[in-house]
Amino acid sequence: MTLPWGLFLALLAVTSAETPGCKIRVTSKALDLVKQEGLKFLEQELETITIPDLRGSEGPFSYNISEVKVNKLQLVQSELYFKPNHDLILYISNASISLHFRRELLYWFLKIYEFLSTFIISGMGFLLDQQICPVLYHAGLVLLNSLLDTVPVRSAVDQHVGIDYSLLNDPVTSASNLDMDFRGAFFPLSEANISLPNQAVEPQLQENERMVYVAFSEFFFDSAMDSYFRAGVLRLELVGDKVPKDLDMVLRATFFGSIILLSPAVIDAPLKLELQVLAPPRCTIKPSGTTISVTAGLVIALAPPDLPQVQLSSMTMDARLSAKMALRGKVLQAQMDLRRFRIYSNQSALESLALIPLQAPLKTLLQIAVMPLLNERTKRGVQIPLPEGIDFVKEVVTNQAGFLTIGADLHFSKGLREVIEKNRPTGDHGPTSSPPQSVAPTS
Repeated sequence: MTLPWGLFLALLAVTSAETPGCKIRVTSKALDLVKQEGLKFLEQELETITIPDLRGSEGPFSYNISEVKVNKLQLVQSELYFKPNHDLILYISNASISLHFRRELLYWFLKIYEFLSTFIISGMGFLLDQQICPVLYHAGLVLLNSLLDTVPVRSAVDQHVGIDYSLLNDPVTSASNLDMDFRGAFFPLSEANISLPNQAVEPQLQENERMVYVAFSEFFFDSAMDSYFRAGVLRLELVGDKVPKDLDMVLRATFFGSIILLSPAVIDAPLKLELQVLAPPRCTIKPSGTTISVTAGLVIALAPPDLPQVQLSSMTMDARLSAKMALRGKVLQAQMDLRRFRIYSNQSALESLALIPLQAPLKTLLQIAVMPLLNERTKRGVQIPLPEGIDFVKEVVTNQAGFLTIGADLHFSKGLREVIEKNRPTGDHGPTSSPPQSVAPTS
């Protein structure tokens, strides 16, 4: 029995001149794994087909074939490969199937059994052809597309921002890989229509050694930080006991004169620190590493209960963070470390000199109070556009000029059937074309 057919899996996109913030390359090395899971799913689907009874009469004999069940199905020869302009093709030939059925035969001449056998086999083959084609079509274009529907296109990352992985162009297929360009842009949930213009270098993918490659430009990370800035969450307030005791003592000693001059009555009031990022941070990716530049304002004040706060100083802080990216499962994570830090006064150069003794204690404040909060958020990460049940493993991160790439292999953390059954379209009960209850073959 031969079943030649092509399965074309294509992600529809509107052609756009927009520069992608994220690119994904699937190489031919991934196809063996995908084919193994895909064929297993197709075999399970075909084993559930319902074959109608075969009954009738032909000349001197009558027949009734009923209770037909598929015992075993083997897709002996198959190929899954990329084809330019066709995306992905699955070709199956020389499939074999074992059936169990109940037969009732009535014939008047003793030497026609071989003819009967040939007749019945040809009839069963006709019925199988009528059943299998709709099942293959349904499995390929309906059920497997339900798997593609689990790829996050535009979704919330947390309660503040979302991510847009819209496909910018149709996938580009060569004999060895399939390349996809994604917008890769974050946005504040409160202003979903706002998008940072992408003026970054376009990421490039040249490698083919791993199953899959993902590339992120500086824009990808800039849009994330811009969105959090617009959402108003890049700020921190420490009051009273939240201020480290050592820093509290240093600050009170530093501004003792100001306290006496401004409001001696509140000298014992709780200390308050207001830290707020003044502009969206910016990401710089070089072969030597990834850095994040941040400029923030710091207000130091006394906060007496039920009274207006008394401002002691206002200063600007410039910080440079190093960022180490990692891919876990299908989540992109980042670990931040404070590398450079300086403070200066908003009032005068003379006051900036007076703030030099605060440089070290304020840097310590950032390291013990701010960086852990930041890393707690970046560790939760953001999901990469990959179907449910498929994860990245053995990932390697490489920094380039203006973008970074991650090469990895694929792993099915869930069976294909499990994921498809979970996401099966509502009301889907199989192929739309239902065969008749009983069919007689033509001689």
